[in-house]
Amino acid sequence: MPRVTVEALLSSGAHFGHLTRRWDPKMKPYIFMERNGIHIIDLRQTQQLLDEACDAMASLASEGRKVLYVGTKKQARDIMRVQAE
Repeated sequence: MPRVTVEALLSSGAHFGHLTRRWDPKMKPYIFMERNGIHIIDLRQTQQLLDEACDAMASLASEGRKVLYVGTKKQARDIMRVQAE
């Protein structure tokens, strides 16, 4: 699976978080800043953690273990299926 770049995350809008009044304090380490009442997610951390998750999934798959991918957005269904295979 190709690695995701910060630029790709940015262009996809992955940096937009929740409204500042609806946030979970546990997310504080991952918030880069607040702008116009919306938290902006730190995409460098997102990229690093995605890389770690991909490495973990690849390791499990190489051991013949099963991985269950769960997505709640219909728009992501096809890409999740392709990447899971």
